[in-house]
Amino acid sequence: MPITALILYLVFAVLGFGWRSWTQYRHTGSTGFRGIHGRPGSLEWFAGAGFVAAIPTGAAAPLLQLLGILTPVATLNALWIQTVGTVLAVAGIAATLYAQRDMGESWRIGVDPSETTTLVRNGVFGLVRNPIFTAMLIFAAGITLMTPNPLALVAFLVLLVTIELQVRVVEEPYLNAVHGQAYRDYCEAVGRFVPHIRHA
Repeated sequence: MPITALILYLVFAVLGFGWRSWTQYRHTGSTGFRGIHGRPGSLEWFAGAGFVAAIPTGAAAPLLQLLGILTPVATLNALWIQTVGTVLAVAGIAATLYAQRDMGESWRIGVDPSETTTLVRNGVFGLVRNPIFTAMLIFAAGITLMTPNPLALVAFLVLLVTIELQVRVVEEPYLNAVHGQAYRDYCEAVGRFVPHIRHA
């Protein structure tokens, strides 16, 4: 199972970051990467730095398990759990790519306060406000269940916390400042990460 997890992680990285960034550059002249913002030690900084740290850590977890350095948590080391994890990971990859497509040229990693991007409300963005992050968490949860060792669990927790920070502390204030009432109306109508649950 660690080998399968590593393969899926590679597919996710190549398609979700590499291919998407190349496509973005081809259409807009920009890769979409905006880097880490905020004063070091601030919540904004932790959101970006934590996200950057969680990605390679999540990839290291199955690798270290494959090498025998880490072992799965006994209560989570069951074939049915690993199977559920595989299904979630594959679904997370597909959902990430679909949401990125719906975001179109407004796709970014990070926020540049000097930019004004379109408020995307079509497609899956009509169901949840942050479908890419939702899909990434589904993928990460799947990988964690496939190789449920302590490092994988920590990586998932860090990713979850930093995505929450990124959305609540960085992106939502930015979108509120740029789009005003239109964004507030959107927040009232559409859930943050889960359909029909406005504050979740």
